[in-house]
Amino acid sequence: VQLQASGGGLVQPGGSLRLSCAASPPTFTNYVMGWFRQAPGKEREVVTAFRWSGGYPKYGDSVKGRFTITKDRTTNTVYLQMNNLQPEDTADYYCVARYGWTTAWDSENQYRYWGQGTLVTVSS
Repeated sequence: VQLQASGGGLVQPGGSLRLSCAASPPTFTNYVMGWFRQAPGKEREVVTAFRWSGGYPKYGDSVKGRFTITKDRTTNTVYLQMNNLQPEDTADYYCVARYGWTTAWDSENQYRYWGQGTLVTVSS
């Protein structure tokens, strides 16, 4: 499994940004996909996770109501739409994947596959 994240950049507070994660191989049935982030000087934290096959996504408390994870089956791409961004959202964002759902979906140790980080900076 290979994950290629992109879409990071500089955005003003209150703005929006969409991250992309291109995934391969061509089928991810039974996989769990998601995003983690790590801010400077802080521990890595979960942003969101969901079953590729369907179902309601899970979100970290700090992003609920502002971030949305979606997928495009035709291109095997996962998107993270981030709205109302705040300076505390500044971090490296990582696309992740694992086979099968886990109740510990918010633990970074549960994810075997990681993409490279894409930096999001929220600043005026």
